[in-house]
Amino acid sequence: MKRAMLVVMFILAIAGFVMGQTWSSPVDVLGAHNNNGRGCAGCHSPHSGAYGSGHTVKAGTDTGSYALWGQDASPLYGATIAFGDGGEFTELLPSTISTGSEEVGGILLCLSCHDGNLTPTNMMAKKSYEQTIGLLTNTAYGSNPIPTLLGNDGSTAGNYQNDHPVGQAATIRTGNGLVFDGTKMSVTPSTPYAQFVANYGYPALAPGKWSQPFAVTAGGKAYVLCTTCHNQHVMTVYASSTASPIAGNTAGYFATFFFVNGPYNPNINNVSNTNAPSTTQFCRQCHFAEANEANNTNNITTVFQ
Repeated sequence: MKRAMLVVMFILAIAGFVMGQTWSSPVDVLGAHNNNGRGCAGCHSPHSGAYGSGHTVKAGTDTGSYALWGQDASPLYGATIAFGDGGEFTELLPSTISTGSEEVGGILLCLSCHDGNLTPTNMMAKKSYEQTIGLLTNTAYGSNPIPTLLGNDGSTAGNYQNDHPVGQAATIRTGNGLVFDGTKMSVTPSTPYAQFVANYGYPALAPGKWSQPFAVTAGGKAYVLCTTCHNQHVMTVYASSTASPIAGNTAGYFATFFFVNGPYNPNINNVSNTNAPSTTQFCRQCHFAEANEANNTNNITTVFQ
């Protein structure tokens, strides 16, 4: 009997592991960034930058000089934006696209569409794509539209103080086994953070194939970009890798929503209190003090889908 029970438990464990590897998106993975059929050219214009996308561009700007950007980012150039908690996290945006700063591709270009206050004429539905097409089925979210704009999100404040901080003031805390060497993050074996990586991973901080998901201040501190938490090119799937394993899986496909840069599935309901949902685990990568593993609780595994 014991042997039979062990076999059943092993099969269930393998089934859960395989499920975590084999998630397939029900929609095109570019999702909302297909821009109602405009596709990649909705953001990247192959010719002439924002002029090639039909925008009236502010004179003297260097739009299109970075990643064939097809949107006009004015008047965001040089703007100071106050994020979070009474606006105490202030970020001075680059004055041009060609500065070479990671804040260009990681913040400025994101806000050139998602601001809604400084650039209100860009193509934005003001409602989550997943919600619009019925992909978000968790009724806990209610029926009110989830905003896609930040500076003009429909709230009475109409500012960035209800948005997660990004920029040089939003530095990433290390410790407990998470190490930053001035260039990349790594994890020390047999530490609380290593146990967290075994139970979830650290996709928003792990070294990427082409670049780091965060930026570094002149003083050598890692800080958060929009692209730390979001992968603008893949809305519904996170692919693990050797550099970024998910719960020990180095070649799997995991459910994600909202272009989140890691497994993040808000459709999972009623997760047992002996497990943790991927939505909670994603945030704990940086907010590690609130993680199970930082509080001497190491056997809470992640429910991915």
